[in-house]
Amino acid sequence: MKIGVCFLFPFYSSSGLTQFSEQSPLIKNDPELNRLFYLLTSIVGIGTVTATGFILTTHAFTDGKTAKQFACYAGVAPFPYQSGSSVRGRTRVSPMADKQMKTLLHLSAMTAIRAKGELRDYYQRKVGEGKNKMAVLNAVRNKLIGRAYAVVSKNQEYDKTYTYSLA
Repeated sequence: MKIGVCFLFPFYSSSGLTQFSEQSPLIKNDPELNRLFYLLTSIVGIGTVTATGFILTTHAFTDGKTAKQFACYAGVAPFPYQSGSSVRGRTRVSPMADKQMKTLLHLSAMTAIRAKGELRDYYQRKVGEGKNKMAVLNAVRNKLIGRAYAVVSKNQEYDKTYTYSLA
């Protein structure tokens, strides 16, 4: 028997996720969902609503999608426009996307670029180079998706002070 999302998550309405300030009782009582929630909220910019949206949309990361596939699903992955060998246009995102998840990612990206950190530095550097602000914001959305999948696959919270070692 399938149980509807609205029954399990009372803050999920037909118009999407509504604002709430606390963790859902279903997530709080399930150790696996609680672990995923904790890992996702450790990322700068991802709050309770976006973390819950990730868990709902990915079926607790058991749907077998990669970060790139989820970015495509959420309408964040850019696609090149070309026809044959001579007609080439700007890359664009697909309009066939999960609009609610894209909205949550947009708000998370806006939060991430306001917070002090590497995503803010990245955004300011790219805009300073003359890139379109929305294109850079879309790249930040894509980075948030990559980070979400990374923390879940590595099963460790996001480390803001991590430095890459060149071997």
